[in-house]
Amino acid sequence: MQNLNRRTLLKTAAATGAALATPAFVRTAAARTTTITVASLLGDDKPETRVWVKIGELVEARLPGQFRFNIVRNGALGGEKEVAEGARLGSIHASLSTVSSLSGWVPELQLLDLPFLFRDGDHVRKTVDGDIGADLKQKLAAQNFVVGDFINYGARHLLTKEPVTRPEQLNGKKIRVIQSPLHTKLWSAFGTAPVGIPITETYNALSTGVADAMDLTKSAYAGFKLYEVVPYMTETGHIWASGVIFYAAGFWNQLDDGQKAVFLDASREGAAYFNQLIVEDEAKSVEQSLKNGGKLLKPEAFEEWQKGAQGVWQDFAPTVGGIERIKTVQAA
Repeated sequence: MQNLNRRTLLKTAAATGAALATPAFVRTAAARTTTITVASLLGDDKPETRVWVKIGELVEARLPGQFRFNIVRNGALGGEKEVAEGARLGSIHASLSTVSSLSGWVPELQLLDLPFLFRDGDHVRKTVDGDIGADLKQKLAAQNFVVGDFINYGARHLLTKEPVTRPEQLNGKKIRVIQSPLHTKLWSAFGTAPVGIPITETYNALSTGVADAMDLTKSAYAGFKLYEVVPYMTETGHIWASGVIFYAAGFWNQLDDGQKAVFLDASREGAAYFNQLIVEDEAKSVEQSLKNGGKLLKPEAFEEWQKGAQGVWQDFAPTVGGIERIKTVQAA
């Protein structure tokens, strides 16, 4: 009986000790939670933010309590270039980016930006899912950008203050461009004066006359309310705006193999979710733009638009792997 009482007492003490220790364990686990600073250019309702909410939920489901996604919205951490530089410095852990903005570090990305190369979003996806996409991921990783997956922002269209349907009507106009040599070359071919301006500064630049025009996707056109300063959108669809979900190498290298696998799976699922959101958001964005004074135009003399852009293929062929590589992508 005495031994039984002793065993009972020891079990009770152990259980009591474990119960008392639980709060300390919770505090220790909480202390191990890693906060991920994520930069988003737009607000809660746009795909650029919603994709990170989705990825955060997917990661939490498989790695509960290990990570907290701090999504900094509305371009508060800067435009794409500033965010990319922040990621390389370690102050930002993850974001989305167009490949255009990362081409300063990986010039070969400009293959995905060549004008009038891709037929549609499926054509782009086929390209990035193959050897070309794998090669570009490796080159980005060498520059400290770890790619979770490629995404598609939709086609880029021309935005202007006055109606423009033919390429010669652009002659002499100042056009805001992504800070990329390819985009500068493209719009120079149409007689414009390209001006490199971060996306977060375009509204003011257009409203004050620093620029007369720009190009952008339908979703971002509405997201930045640019219909207020460049009401005309000409549906040129000249470039399919590819992008990436990326993580800063400094953050990524602290993950173990299991965590990396979870983040890659979540990013792939997030990319598919983002691409679907973009399709849905484009329809809403057009509706929003038209209600607020925006006007949609169809380009005239489309072959002249294509002809003006063809010089870009020749000029950038040596950078992106040769003209045969371009033609292979075109024929895929």
